[in-house]
Amino acid sequence: QVHLVESGGGLVQAGGSLRLSCTASGSIFGFNVMGWYRQAPGKQRELVAIMTSTGTTDYADSVKGRFTISRDNAKNTVYLQMGSLKPEDTSVYYCHYKPTDYWGQGTQVTVSS
Repeated sequence: QVHLVESGGGLVQAGGSLRLSCTASGSIFGFNVMGWYRQAPGKQRELVAIMTSTGTTDYADSVKGRFTISRDNAKNTVYLQMGSLKPEDTSVYYCHYKPTDYWGQGTQVTVSS
């Protein structure tokens, strides 16, 4: 079992920045994928950014150039640095862990115009 604890959400004005963190504990595989998804009210959950334990990344087109994912494997922690935030980035952001399929509890990000 894997437990994910997220932090860093909040309210920010458009154009501002936030950093999310997610720390995994429990049965961690040597090779794994950690990342972030988001879900706005009435919409499906969508990928934001993911990063493998070997450093490969993938981003949604909508956040490329504005968000940066990074991780500290020694701490089993993944970060999402979000910049140039837009009102449409407002969502609940969820941390995710693979190869076993675990989700964090979610953290609200609200961007005001």
